[in-house]
Amino acid sequence: MHLNESILCATAPSASGAGPGTLSLHDIQTGTSLATWKQNFSGAHCTAAVQSRGGQGGFMLAAQQDKSILNVYNFQKDQLALKIVLPERLTAIAVDPRGKYCAGATAQGRIFLWEIASGIMYNSWDAHYRQINVLRFTQDAAALLAGSEDSGVSVWSMPRLLDETLQIDLPTSYCNFTDHTLPVTDIVCGVGSFPSCRILTASADHTVKVWDLASKGLLTTFYFPQPISCIVWDPSERLFFAASADGSIHQVNLFRQREDKFGHTAMEAIGGAGVSDVIRIDSADPKDARKRLISVGEAVTTMAMSLTGSMLLAGTASGLVHTYDIASHQLLRTLSSHKDMIITHLTTMLRPPDLIGHISLTLSSGATGDGRESITVRPVAPFQRIRDAKAREAHEVSLMLPHNSTRTGSFFSYSREELVRDHAFFVQPSTVGPEATGVSLQSRVSELENELTRLREQLGRAKGINDVMWETVVQRMVAEGREKETEMGRESGGATHETTAELAESGRRRKRNRT
Repeated sequence: MHLNESILCATAPSASGAGPGTLSLHDIQTGTSLATWKQNFSGAHCTAAVQSRGGQGGFMLAAQQDKSILNVYNFQKDQLALKIVLPERLTAIAVDPRGKYCAGATAQGRIFLWEIASGIMYNSWDAHYRQINVLRFTQDAAALLAGSEDSGVSVWSMPRLLDETLQIDLPTSYCNFTDHTLPVTDIVCGVGSFPSCRILTASADHTVKVWDLASKGLLTTFYFPQPISCIVWDPSERLFFAASADGSIHQVNLFRQREDKFGHTAMEAIGGAGVSDVIRIDSADPKDARKRLISVGEAVTTMAMSLTGSMLLAGTASGLVHTYDIASHQLLRTLSSHKDMIITHLTTMLRPPDLIGHISLTLSSGATGDGRESITVRPVAPFQRIRDAKAREAHEVSLMLPHNSTRTGSFFSYSREELVRDHAFFVQPSTVGPEATGVSLQSRVSELENELTRLREQLGRAKGINDVMWETVVQRMVAEGREKETEMGRESGGATHETTAELAESGRRRKRNRT
């Protein structure tokens, strides 16, 4: 299967009115339309997508601007899959990277947290005083961030929001950032696990700020000539792009080249001095700033970066999607199929293998029927409108287990015929045909009986040899013992005779002396 990158684009009708908006998927290299889903009227930061992975099909969520409805789409059908009635009209939504939880924010500053597979509302709380413009999950789904019209940014720990013992208590935030002076327009989370990661926040006060979640402090402030509407961060965190309503996109490098006292060039990081570190983009080096400026010519509403980090996508208020080469800032192509609409969402992803009309043959090899049957759609249950303790206690989740029979063949090719042949080679004796199976078994039994008889005869012979050897050794040892005893007896007898003669001689000597 070829890994082709695609663009997911969400549109909404402009003020002049050009019909309902759509969700569409385009090829990033050619701009060709791959699929379109209608009946969409989602605003900025109100669209989220979960990619197809692990044998399960992905889905898309779109909160409607004009009503408290959440539209659910999947990649296998070009129609609306589900309409979810919400407790309030949402101004921003976010789905965690694993596709398990969905967060929604309202114009009153309230946040709802649902489990997607069961629809259970795990939490609902007042996070800000005014409308929340953007919601973001960290890349490890351990924290939820919210940016509001009250110029504040709040960070919430997901384990505390999901803890059953804390359901009756008012949630407390991990930290709050209040250095912005005007509404927050966008938030981007960097790589790394929470809290060992950094975030970027953009605001209408002309600034983009870099925060460190581990120390809960401000690292650097970048000041721009115009209010910033959206930002996008390079995957390696080397640079970021900030766009404004006047059509200008600024590239901000987070490193610079300098010369040491020996004349050697070296790279160093920019910023990090804290609250007092304010970098003005145009005033420092206007000539260099113009080199890093991309002029679109119309208001930029959303941006995205390709998975390879080599292309920048910019959506405009007139329905155009521009693709730029990041290294040279050259305009590669312009997607104009959504003209007279507003681009409200852009994201890049691999082309879904279960995309309607583009089913991958490698995923359905060996299967009958449509290839989509081998990929189940992730379950999306209707969201609860109020918190229900009984539902959380029961916690019923419907899961579709993926069919893994086709996955086996993708790693090794071992057919059933080869398995039977190898089994016959190692287990069964070689025969002429299937009809000789019974005869071969009888001959095998006869061979084993003859071999058993032969082994018993050999065992009897071995026992006989062992007995003869044992008797010979024992008799020899007994004879040698008797010979030793005889010799010892003779030696002891001679010594006794000599002793008697000596005694007799001494007696005679005594008698003579007496005489």
